[in-house]
Amino acid sequence: MLALLLGVSVWACNDPDPEFGTNEFGRLQLVFDNVVGTEDLRLQTGIYNNAAGEQFSVSALNYFVSNIRLKRADGSEYVVPQDSSYFLIREAEPASQTVTLTNVPAGDYVGVSYLIGVDSLRSTRNISELKGVLEPSSDMNSGMSWDWNSGYIFFKMEGSSPQAPINQTTGERRFQYHIGLIRNLRTATVSFGPDVAQVSATSTPRLTIRADILRVFDGTQRVSIAQNNNVMVSPFSATIADNYVTMFRYSQQVKTN
Repeated sequence: MLALLLGVSVWACNDPDPEFGTNEFGRLQLVFDNVVGTEDLRLQTGIYNNAAGEQFSVSALNYFVSNIRLKRADGSEYVVPQDSSYFLIREAEPASQTVTLTNVPAGDYVGVSYLIGVDSLRSTRNISELKGVLEPSSDMNSGMSWDWNSGYIFFKMEGSSPQAPINQTTGERRFQYHIGLIRNLRTATVSFGPDVAQVSATSTPRLTIRADILRVFDGTQRVSIAQNNNVMVSPFSATIADNYVTMFRYSQQVKTN
């Protein structure tokens, strides 16, 4: 679901940017629209089919977006200050799906890249330095920290499927993909296509990026829920990571003042 009016703000300094030589700054919004193919993702109630012909529903979808870099039309990049570059996209929390970057140097931007996950330097910091969505005990973290290990779950998707093996204790047929560990960090790169995001003091581009979760099952390699219903720290977690990094596509731009 889109959260077009609510957002999370990134704060940086207002000093002139030495690299881009400008005293003018503006805002840019990235809206993450989680979908299933051509359909909007509906937690609990939506019933979908993956490329393996398996039926499934989704009860939870969360993923970290961090280390954001905005690509300018001239090929240079604006790197969002790292202390202000960690976000947790949660399908259950519409406001979290809109990321507002502030104090962006004015100019023309044609794409964005970001990590899916949390880098090793941030993961290994003292817990007292971890704030907001990175604070393990915070409600904003939504259980995206490992209980048994330092570090974060980069991507979490949980749900049910008739093709999932039955749990002998609960009688449920569920699947869960909890992907973390540094080896599974992936960088997503998204071009704005023919559009140019013109950032200025009076114009705030709002760019929608669709995240198609069908790609989790059919990205670089086909994944079957029946064969892989519970993936966390096994070697197969790299396959899930290789798949979900391909799920991001630019959709549209809306300019606001």
